[in-house]
Amino acid sequence: MTLGVFDNFPPNVQFVQSFTSTIQSQQLQQKLIQSFYEINNKEFSFEEAGHPTIPECEIIFEFGLADADCFNFIDEEEVKKAIDLLANQLLENMDFFCVIRYYRSEGEKRRALKFDYYVFRTVYNRSIFEIQVYHKKGLRYVSPEDLTMFIFNKVNEACKRKVLKQQTNKPT
Repeated sequence: MTLGVFDNFPPNVQFVQSFTSTIQSQQLQQKLIQSFYEINNKEFSFEEAGHPTIPECEIIFEFGLADADCFNFIDEEEVKKAIDLLANQLLENMDFFCVIRYYRSEGEKRRALKFDYYVFRTVYNRSIFEIQVYHKKGLRYVSPEDLTMFIFNKVNEACKRKVLKQQTNKPT
């Protein structure tokens, strides 16, 4: 089964962040998939996702889960498929695609700006959870560091108690 694995993951990532986890890797993987499903296509202010480089900007995230040579948008069907897989199997890593769409409000109208495209791998090793980020395309309005912290915060918010704690990041 290739769900969760991108065959062409870039060998040279641009940012790596490690966290310690207080829950089992399978549970963390399920929380991550569920969090991405809940975030998908919702509007966020730039301040919620990072350090604003564009004033009065809204952001929309679109997350996809790898499946061999492509990514599938994380919708209800994809969540079910992933949760079923994770109920029976622990994946050592999972690959994701993230499109970040930017919109600037101009009075009553909303103008689309350039998008950012990220590919990232999540690695699970006992109580260590690592995110390896590669910026594929775009102007990097949201930095890899900010994207990683956004994911970290959303996973912790989705749990009854804080399950991830940030470690010192590794230079790449």
